[in-house]
Amino acid sequence: MRNPLQEQLLKAGLAKKSQATQAVREQNKQRQSKNPQAPSAEQAEAERARAEKVERDRALEAARKAQAHAHEVRAQVHQIVEQNKVKRKGEIAYRFNDGEAIKTLYVDTALRTQLASGALAIVRHGEDYELIPRAAVEKVRERDATAVVLDHGGAQKAAPAEALSEDDAYYAQFKVPDDLIW
Repeated sequence: MRNPLQEQLLKAGLAKKSQATQAVREQNKQRQSKNPQAPSAEQAEAERARAEKVERDRALEAARKAQAHAHEVRAQVHQIVEQNKVKRKGEIAYRFNDGEAIKTLYVDTALRTQLASGALAIVRHGEDYELIPRAAVEKVRERDATAVVLDHGGAQKAAPAEALSEDDAYYAQFKVPDDLIW
């Protein structure tokens, strides 16, 4: 079976009939041969380069997806904090640890009591800190636990209620004075 190009070459007199039949026989041999030809060095090098490029592209895409996911999580945390932040007011300095640094927020007595009881928590919001209620803290913690700086209510849920030691039981009967604020 000849292809249209071979027919045109024969009609134009650029090829002989024996050359066309020889080309057809060689093509058939190549198709029917059971031993595939070993790839040449150039083909092997091209295949290796293509595989490396595919792997590099895959790694870049994975990094882009991870970066996009991290950005999305930060945006979700930012939105949750913006929607649920409690307005801070007051003149009482409330100090807390953020890593190695001691930070201060000014709150009133009601906010300080809510912070101590775990009804409110302090979260990192950009370069500043905000107070948010318990329900919002759980949402933020699901997305980014490092954003929660101070949460007295989370420690109660995380640690099981242990039996008080003998010393703790003895000192539990004494009330901490109101003027003892850290």
